[in-house]
Amino acid sequence: MKKVAICGGSGYTGIELLRILSGHSKVEVSAVTSEKSAGKKLSTLFPHLHRYGGLTYEPLNKEKLLTKADIFFLALPHGASQEAVNFFYRNGKKVIDLSADYRLRDPETYKEWYGLSHDFVSTLRKAVYGLPELYRNRIRKAALIANPGCYPTSAILGLLPALKAKIVDSDSIVIDSKSGTSGAGRKADVAVSFCEVNEGFKAYGIGTHRHTPEIEQELSFLAGKEITVNFTPHLLPVDRGILTTIYAKMTKKADTASVLNVYRKRYAGEPFIKVHDEGFLPNIKNVRGTNVCEIGLKVNPRTNTLVVVSTIDNLVKGASGQAVHNMNLIMGFPEQEGLDNIALFP
Repeated sequence: MKKVAICGGSGYTGIELLRILSGHSKVEVSAVTSEKSAGKKLSTLFPHLHRYGGLTYEPLNKEKLLTKADIFFLALPHGASQEAVNFFYRNGKKVIDLSADYRLRDPETYKEWYGLSHDFVSTLRKAVYGLPELYRNRIRKAALIANPGCYPTSAILGLLPALKAKIVDSDSIVIDSKSGTSGAGRKADVAVSFCEVNEGFKAYGIGTHRHTPEIEQELSFLAGKEITVNFTPHLLPVDRGILTTIYAKMTKKADTASVLNVYRKRYAGEPFIKVHDEGFLPNIKNVRGTNVCEIGLKVNPRTNTLVVVSTIDNLVKGASGQAVHNMNLIMGFPEQEGLDNIALFP
């Protein structure tokens, strides 16, 4: 039984990690940190996590934590992970970082979009981008995983087969994403309060959202050339879930059935990808609480455009579930361990 520490265990991603790991047979959560909740019992603050009755939140004391766990999940704010990730990694621990601090390979791009210098570039170069469907073999050999963002996960998985098969024009990509409010994090903020969000629907961060360079980095790798995309996120009046609609011009004439065949072949054997049959499109309700990405598509013959729809739960496949999948890979556990569940309904 391997021991796990969760640094930043009182935010949505940390809480979701605890929920998922409560059903994992290969690990035990031995420590959980929270600066604002230090000294408080985990199960008192979050009664649904009653299985952790013996755990108390503690401060992020890196030296003390080092002896408590083999695997470290860091669910800290952007910028706050840099030093802690470097410390645990340099001390021989397996580290999975859920912030953006180690996702962007170019430290200058990170500085441009996050307004922070990266102080641990040598460690940054050791990080593997944690999208299993793209980097599975590299993840298995890694000790430091940069867990992808939620919007990038839905966008990259929606485009991966089409870009690899070169059936779309990589200069024509438009990505239109909608997310539940939990994507903004667990904090007091008027913009995501109930009265502001309920019965509303709005776009935000047009051309400026911080997930843009992450999406472009990975799509450029897939296409073998630099790609710039139009990415627009929207806020949905729901707790969780992301629905991404992608538009791209086809490089040649093709029908929906033939493109679906490309997607099915690329994702054959992937435990957490479901490609819908022709005529069916995903719904965020059907992935709620799961680590599954559902994909549906249609070719619009009038405009010769491929339209792809992908859905994920932003807190699971878009964050904590993917982090557990990455842990399973680097530790040699069965990939679906702790993640083989069906969606919540209703």
